Formats: sequence, C-alpha cells, structure tokens
Amino acid sequence: MLIRSLSPSKLKKLLLPLSLSPSTHTAPIPNSIPPILEKTLYTQNPAKTLFPHFLFRNFSTPSKIQSLPLSRDGNFEEVTSNVICRGCGVTMQDSDPKQPGYFIKPSIKSPNYRERINKNPIVDEPEISVSLKRGLLNEVVECENQENLETPSEKIEKPVVCARCHSLRHYGKVKDPSVENLLPDFDFDHTVGRRLMWSTGARAVVLMVVDASDFDGSFPRKVAQLVSRTIEENSRAWKEGKSGNVPRMVLVVTKIDLLPSSLSPTRLEHWVRTRAREGGAVKLTSVHMVSAVRDWGVKNLVDDVVGLAGPRGHIWAVGAQNAGKSTLINAIGKCFGGKVTHLTEAPVPGTTLGILRVEGVLPGNAKLFDTPGLLHPHQISTRLTRDEQKLVHISKELRPRTYRIKGGHSVHIGGLMRLDVEELSVDSVYVTVWASPLIPLHMGRTENVSTMLEEHFGRQLQPPIGEGRLEELGKWLKREFHVSGNSWDSSSVDVAASGLGWFAIGLKGEAKIGVWTYDGVDVIVRNALLPNKSYNFEVAGFTVSEIVSKADRSSNKQRHSEKKRKLNDSTAEKIAEPSTVDVVSTTC
Repeated sequence: MLIRSLSPSKLKKLLLPLSLSPSTHTAPIPNSIPPILEKTLYTQNPAKTLFPHFLFRNFSTPSKIQSLPLSRDGNFEEVTSNVICRGCGVTMQDSDPKQPGYFIKPSIKSPNYRERINKNPIVDEPEISVSLKRGLLNEVVECENQENLETPSEKIEKPVVCARCHSLRHYGKVKDPSVENLLPDFDFDHTVGRRLMWSTGARAVVLMVVDASDFDGSFPRKVAQLVSRTIEENSRAWKEGKSGNVPRMVLVVTKIDLLPSSLSPTRLEHWVRTRAREGGAVKLTSVHMVSAVRDWGVKNLVDDVVGLAGPRGHIWAVGAQNAGKSTLINAIGKCFGGKVTHLTEAPVPGTTLGILRVEGVLPGNAKLFDTPGLLHPHQISTRLTRDEQKLVHISKELRPRTYRIKGGHSVHIGGLMRLDVEELSVDSVYVTVWASPLIPLHMGRTENVSTMLEEHFGRQLQPPIGEGRLEELGKWLKREFHVSGNSWDSSSVDVAASGLGWFAIGLKGEAKIGVWTYDGVDVIVRNALLPNKSYNFEVAGFTVSEIVSKADRSSNKQRHSEKKRKLNDSTAEKIAEPSTVDVVSTTC
C-alpha cells in the first residue's frame, strides 16, 4: 500500500539511500547477472521502469535454474558455476526444452532397481513343490561354499546428459536440430587459438584430427597455419632468452580401418606428410595413423602425447565436424588405465557443442580437451539433410568401382559430382570411384547428361533426395583440369570433392577432364592415395543399387498408372461416340 500511495519521484528518493547503504556491493560481481538478463531487467519498457524488477519479485515461488547465456566455452575453466553436459559440453538447463542444453533430472531409483537375478538352484525335489506352484521361490538351496557366490560388480555411475545427447546415444539422431542454431558459432581463434599463443603457462599439445576417408576436406588448414606460426614466433622468442612456450603439433589420421588393407603404411604416411605440408602444417612434431574403433595405433599415440605434454600439459583435440575426435578420446581413456569417458559418439556432424575438459585419463595433472568440430562450408556433406548424409557417410572399408571409358563419356557419383572425359591422348582411361557404396553411379555419353539432370537427379541418382533439393544445394558448376599419368597398372591422379569422395584416374598419357559439382564445394587434384583399381569393371548405365531399384519401381508404377488412365479415357470416348451418332440420326 505504501508503494502505491507514493509518487514515482518520491519512491525514487526513498530507494536512493538504500542503494548507497554500506551493505551494498560497490564492486561488480562477475557473472552475477548475464548480459541477456541484465538487458531484460533494466531496459525493457524504460519509460515506466524506475528500478529493477527483482526488488519486488515474489520470493514465495520456487526457484528454477535461470536461462544462462549461450556459449561454447564448456568447462575449460577449473571453477565454473554452470552445469556442463559431459557428453557434448553444452551448458545444461532444465527450464526451456526449446533452448540448447535442456535436460530432465532422472528419478531416484530404488536399491532393488534392476537387481541381479538370483541364479542359485532350486532345491532338488521329486515333484514340484506347493510354494513353486503358488509362485513363491522361497525354497532355495544355500550354497555350501559362500566363497563361490558371485559378488555383484560395482555399478558404473552414468552421468546425466542433455536431451540431445540422450537422443543421439539411443536413437542416433537429433530430435530438434533447429535448437543448435541458437548457439553462437564456435570461434576457434577466440576460445582455443589465443590460449595456444600464450608464451607462458602449461605446455600445449595440439592433436589435429583428420578423417582418412576425407583427408583434404577435413584437414583444418587455418589451425595448422595458426599453430605453425605460433611455433615459429615462440621458438624465436625462446632463442632470444625470452619466455616462449612452444606448442607441439601432432597430426592424427583417424578411421584408417576404412582404407583398404592392401595399402602400404609407409606409402600412406609419406602421402599424409606431403598433403599436410601443402595444407600449412610445416611444423609437425609427429604423425600417427589410428583407428579408434579397432584400437589400431592408439597405444603409440598415447605414449607419444604423454611424453610431449609432461605432467601438467594441456592436450587439445581439434578437427572438422565428424572427424572422430570424441571417439578418439574415448579410445584413449580405455587404453590408458581403463578410464571410462562418456563423450557422445554419433555419425552426425557437430556432435560436440562446447569445450569438454577430460580429467583423470592422462597421468599427473595433464588435461585433455575435446573441442567442437570446425565447420568447413567447402564440404558438400554440410549442405545435406540427415537422410542424405547417411548415404554419403562411409562406415565400412572402401571398395573400388572402376570404369574403362573413352573420350566423350561421363561418370556420375549420385547427383553430387560428375566427371567428363573430354580429350585423351590415348584410346581409353581407367576411372575408379572411391565413395560410399550406398551412392549409385552412372556411366554414359556426355551428350546425354542434360537428360540425366532432368529425369534422374533426385530419383535414381541420389543424393539429393527429391527433385526440389537441386535448387537448394546451389548452382551446378564446371571445373577443367589437365592430368597425366605414366602407368596403366595403377592410378596416378585423384580428383576429390570435399565431404564426398574422389575419382582416381589411371592412364599412360594425358587427358583433359571436366568436373561438375555445386558452387562452393572444394575440388582438389592430388597424387593418388589408393593406386589399386577393381579387377571387375563396371558397365554402362546405373550400378546395382537399392536406390535405383526403388526409383525404377516407382517410375514403372507411375507409367503403368498413366497408361491405364489413358486406356480408360479412350475406352470412355469410344463408348460415347455411338450414342452421339444415334442422336444425330434421330434428329434427321
């Protein structure tokens, strides 16, 4: 009543002494009021607001977790008041399911929840006991040796994760992908890059994680250039007697189990070092080829990283989206002392949303950090829908699909990439496709490509799925290359599209080729990664594929329905014609 009776000017004078009282904090409290909430509390309706709303809030209502400012910093800092999801690193909240980090607190389970089944044998009796008929298993034989009883294993406490991680772990998909768009873009230079450039502090080891099946598309060029430049500057300062913390850069090529087993490790390492040097990684400390799924090379990587980082070092796992960083860290945890980590793994780009500090995996006080995947817009996979990404994703060992074609012919990889053989100095050329086996291929004359674009893109040639997706992916552009080779037995040159796969060309001579894909997708010409080709050549037309079969059945069904409709219309016209003649004759 007192507040209502006073005018705004008198009320302002009344509250002014309270704000200048000795008990008031004069220094700002860090992170006490997020900028978003501060703007909401103070600037909303400024013409009528004379004091903060929280002075007159209803203290009888139960408090809830307030919405926190959206960030990707995760739990890098030692002390943080925010609750971080241990699966993806996003700040968790339980107030708004339409915001990132939403989680539901699990209900408390009773001690007998999912209790182990008692496997002790029932007492031997010549007939079924009355208690067993009634459903009571009370008559149980006590084991003579209590030492032989199986002791229940210690239950591993699973951490509470956000709803997004729960959906990815159990269903393999994100329930609402639009929620992730509310998060700010991951700024590597601001969050990680500036920490790597510190001349003092803990020793930094950068693990550049690259996908072996998409090396050039997933290679973090900007990170390689930044770290190489930092190494040069800090090394120069250290030689001058100044403080210089020189970071170590380790290149980790993951998913080598997807490459053919016939590939020589020596050839692979030489090829990787050459491509990394061309990509800007001129100061590599070491190179490791690993498979986190099969534990290939993980032990050697751990030993190398532990020696480089020391007892208090910081190890940063950096790479493109879906390069395998979280899977690699989980494998490192299992390899080193059996430490169980709970990072979310899924074949979905951008699984990790914030920086995740993983402690207790490496010896001493060394800390391992998982970072959000770097977005590479030049990868064609970033433009695809989830169903289309499933077709492009490579989950098994790559198998070659080889064509022997002459000039004037073209090879399609779905509706995403096409290679035209325009001119040849020899009669023919070998073209081997290295891509997901789920993507259908087609080989035919170049003069018929316009028909393929109009009639088969989005149908037999998928991805994209659906005719309307062609305009959404962008403009279809052509790039011309002149390639040469010196052997018919192996491929000499690769023409790769980031996020998809590559054509391997084998010839003994020269050729002019045209490569078609969507605008903005990187097309790289490089030395051949996999020189071998298939012993059985593909034939002209579509490859055998479930997608092609399904599209053919749909087209045949549509043509049959159209033919049946036309037949019914013609029959109806023939039936109507005699009746018209009768009417005319009667009139006459």
